[in-house]
Amino acid sequence: MDDESPIRLLIGSTLERWGYQVHLASSGNQAKEMIDRDTFDLVLTDVMMQDGDGLTLLDWVRTKQPGLPVVMVSSASDIGMAIDSMHRGACDYLLKPFDHRKLFETIRRALDQRLGMLKAREYQLKLKQELRIRTDMLRWAVEDLQRTHDLMLLTLSDALDLRDSETEGHSKRVTAYSIALARALKISPLEIKVLAQGALLHDVGKIAVPDAILRKPGRLSIEEQDIMRTHCVRGHEMLRKIPFLADASEIVLAHHERFDGTGYPHGLRGSKIPLGARIFAVADSLDAITSDRPYHKARTFAAAREEIQTGAGAQFDPEVVVAFTKIACDVWPQLRAETICEERDHTVLREILSNLPDLSGLQDLIAMSFSDAQEPAIH
Repeated sequence: MDDESPIRLLIGSTLERWGYQVHLASSGNQAKEMIDRDTFDLVLTDVMMQDGDGLTLLDWVRTKQPGLPVVMVSSASDIGMAIDSMHRGACDYLLKPFDHRKLFETIRRALDQRLGMLKAREYQLKLKQELRIRTDMLRWAVEDLQRTHDLMLLTLSDALDLRDSETEGHSKRVTAYSIALARALKISPLEIKVLAQGALLHDVGKIAVPDAILRKPGRLSIEEQDIMRTHCVRGHEMLRKIPFLADASEIVLAHHERFDGTGYPHGLRGSKIPLGARIFAVADSLDAITSDRPYHKARTFAAAREEIQTGAGAQFDPEVVVAFTKIACDVWPQLRAETICEERDHTVLREILSNLPDLSGLQDLIAMSFSDAQEPAIH
């Protein structure tokens, strides 16, 4: 761009002989229209013109197309103007008159810089795309792993319930109840996830309990009760070795502790009992009271509410009981009904599990898994 026609034509023809495609503009406004309309690799502009100056065009280009290089040309050897041009984004500054070699070197250098910038931008774009793809792949892998974990936990829960047919569906119900209570207490999603895992697998240690004790129809002897009570420790020892279930194993260990310290296996009291285990204790009792058991018939959820309120401060954490009583009574039968529907949806899976050999045969394998571990103390 130059408002002096001879200079404009001279530079244009020289650049064309060197193989460049050249567009000529006699004013800043004409140059802006051309830049808006077409794509260019370089702008070569005079500084001083009749309808404004090249610095105005330079500022406009920097705003519209920041990556488009601009070479300033001037007949005035004004160092201040040259410095100002460079500060405002010009890639070079030529003084008239200049020889062809100097012009060629300046343009070649400016175009090389632009090419390098475009390659760097393209490389960054590819890196971002690859990072996005890899991030998506990682997210999909994590989600798939999580689904696999969840399916494994549900399958194990079904296997446990089938072994102890008197409490069939119990694990899923107490999990649903525990989640509802946890939400009422406004604990974090991560804590709810850990609680759900612990609730679903709270009785996993019963795999190590002999069938003669687990399925005994009558009252257990003191010795048999002691063996049955080891399921908390056994379950904890199994799950704590699995990284994504390590936190849930603490709930499994403490799910029979009582708020007043009279529970087992360690007689923990009050806040020393993990919050998840305190929440689970209420959910577990709610299901036990409202389900048929050999020693009692199912009672109503209203009756269960009264009994749990009576146990506040002794068996149960009073704060958890308060949250429990604030939940509408009709919520619990709805949750129970939903778990029953879910059980029907898993009919095929349950039929497969029911055809498995007696799980008591796993006891030798389980015993081996504890042979290298120190037996935890039972207070």
